This record gives sequence, C-alpha cells and structure tokens, in this order.
Amino acid sequence: MKIRFNLVKYLANLKLAIFLLLTIAGVSIIGSIVEQNQAVDFYQKNYVEPLFGVLNADLILSLGLDHVFKTWWFFALLILFGLSLTCCTFLQQLPALERVRKIKFYKSNRIFNRFPVQTKANFVPTGKYIGALRQKQYKVFQCGKNLYANKGLVGRVSPIVVHFSMILILLGTILASTSGFVAQEFIPETEIFYVQNILNNNINSFIPQISGRVNDFWISYKDDLTVKQFYTDLSLLDKNGNEIRRETIYVNHPLKYNGLTFYQTDWNVVGFRVKSDDQLYQLPAIKKDKEIYVSWLPSNFNTVSSQSGYTLLNIANRGIAFLYDQTGSLVSKIEVNEPLSNLCFLGLIESTGIQIKADPGLALIYFGFFLLIISIFSSYISYSQIWLLIDQKNTRVNGKSNRSKIAFEFEVLNVILNL
Repeated sequence: MKIRFNLVKYLANLKLAIFLLLTIAGVSIIGSIVEQNQAVDFYQKNYVEPLFGVLNADLILSLGLDHVFKTWWFFALLILFGLSLTCCTFLQQLPALERVRKIKFYKSNRIFNRFPVQTKANFVPTGKYIGALRQKQYKVFQCGKNLYANKGLVGRVSPIVVHFSMILILLGTILASTSGFVAQEFIPETEIFYVQNILNNNINSFIPQISGRVNDFWISYKDDLTVKQFYTDLSLLDKNGNEIRRETIYVNHPLKYNGLTFYQTDWNVVGFRVKSDDQLYQLPAIKKDKEIYVSWLPSNFNTVSSQSGYTLLNIANRGIAFLYDQTGSLVSKIEVNEPLSNLCFLGLIESTGIQIKADPGLALIYFGFFLLIISIFSSYISYSQIWLLIDQKNTRVNGKSNRSKIAFEFEVLNVILNL
C-alpha cells in the first residue's frame, strides 16, 4: 500500500508533469516535420542526409517516427501525462479547494500578523461593514463580533478545470488515434459508391456499411475561366437503397452524418458521352495538359476492328469539343448537344473525389479545448479574503489575495474609508 501511495505521489509531481508535457510537445513537433505514413522507399530516398544531423531513414523507421502518433510509446506518454494530471488533481488541487472553501474565524493576533494586508479603523456597526462588503461582491459570514468575507472562488476552481480539460483532450487524442479512419473515393456522376478505399485505419476502426449516390456534379468558373468552386449533389442511402440524407457539398462545406464527414476534395474527367445513330456511347478520356482531355472516336462504332476515326479533344472549362482527323487537321468544332452529321457530343463524364473521415475523438478534443480556454481566463480572477475583528473601540481588518495584491489593498482601504 505504501509503495502504491508513493507511486501516486510521484505521479502528482509538478516537475514530472512539465517534463512529460515538454516531451509530448517535442515529439509532436518531430511528427509535424517528418512526413507521416509514407512508404519505406520514400524515407530512404528523402533522408539520405540526416535531418538535424541525426534523423536518417533507418532511425526514423526503427523509432516509428514515420507514424509517431500511432506508436505505443506515444500512447504511453499520453497515458502517463493523463495519470499525472489526475493524481495532481486528487492529491493537491481538490484538497486545496476544500481548504479555501472552509469558513475560518481568527481571534489570535499572532495569526493576524501573518496577513499581508493589515489596518485598523474606528468603530462602525457590523451591519455597515456587511453592506459595504456585499456591494463589492463579497460573500460575508458572521460569528459574534467576527466577520469573514471572500470572493473569486471560481479562480481557485479553474486549475481543476484546466486539468480536467487537458485529460479530455488526451482521451480524445487517444480515441482519434485508435478508432478513426480515412477513405477516399472517386465516383462518376450518377454512380453509387461504398466506403471501401481505406487510406488510413487503426486498430479499433469501424468501417460502416453505408452507401452513397452522386446525383450530380458541376463546376463554377471565374471570369478568366479558372475553376472557382466545384460541387457534388450527394445522397446517402440505407441498406435498402432508400435516401436518408441529401446535401450539396463543396470545398470547406462537408456533409456530416452519424459520426462520418464527407469532404469534397478533387474532381476529374474520366470520359466523354457521344451519340451516334441514336445510340449512346461512353468513351474513355485521358488528361494531356492541365484541363485538356483527349479520346479516340471511331468513325464506325459498329466495326470493332476499325482503326479509322477522329481524335476528340475537349477543354474542360468550355462546353466545346474539337474533332481532328488522323493527319492532325481540325475537322470541326462541336458544342454540347450540337449535332454534326450522325454525331452529337453530349458532354463530359466527370468524377468527384470524396474523402470520408471518421474521428470519434474530435468532439472530446473540441470540448476539452473549450473548457481549457474558459478555465484559463477564469483562473485570472483573484481569490480575496477579508477578516474583521470588531470591538467597541476599533476594528481590526486583515486580508489576503492571490492576485492583484495592490488593487486588493486599495479595495480594502476603500471599504474602510467610505464608511
């Protein structure tokens, strides 16, 4: 039992907590500098010259610095830091709060002489002191001729909330690192997709059996014909194919559903739609340069072995297709849905890039940071205490405050002088 208590007492040590915090911060900085979750040959190629003169490819791979935030030792640091905060809260912060919450009435001059603020005033009825202190937002307690007043107790509670918020952030980080996943899908418009192309998963990741449908995809352009924004009309479907959610997503405006977030990340052109002799055809396309896409259009779709035909070229930000013959000469320029002999260009087959991400620890992290910000500001509230010993000749006033001590002295003097 004594060994356990000594271990808990050691974990509650402030120096240990600061050391663990600095270590976690240092490791996180390294994880931000060294590229994470890359192939082995990437590190062997890019870290021939050691980073900082120390970190070469072999050391990075052996220590797990290529996936810092998923290593067992990083989790161990987080757990140790969380235990240190917890032990400090229960062994130091809570007992300290309990002590300051106790109402204390002192009569001994020896105790009064210890206080930093000491003064005497002429006799004034007790009721006037109580009224003056309440105007200054103090809580006042009376025992005979003794008065005790305090305010700003929230300033002493704030360190406990700081510890609690940091523990929430650590729990959220561990949960996110062990249970989240990231998937990336490229889906042509009107097609149905499933969450299956997993880029990054963890030991406790749960991949939901959910499907979606890309109803439509379109692009908006600036005046100089560069891409301004691209949009996806996205539907989520249940196991029976019924629509359960529909929303238009675009960059920085994702769809959120049941712990999943669907981001608009990219787009591409995968083919052309053409119509020939009242038959619809889809032709694969390749990207040649920037937004220029090219495909091969046979002169006769009914003859599979026919090698005669045209090169079909389209600039993605214009609804125009260009036909070139086998000698490279321009045959015609066709706009969307404009017929040319037995041929009609119907448009592009575009695919949208959607990233599906699950981060179950994100809510805890956000809530922890919210509490942390609030508690940091509230911790600057001064906790002030005043003792008054009243007799028929004069009143002895003593007080102390943990912050703004000069302002506190002026406040005590104002209370006395204004009576």
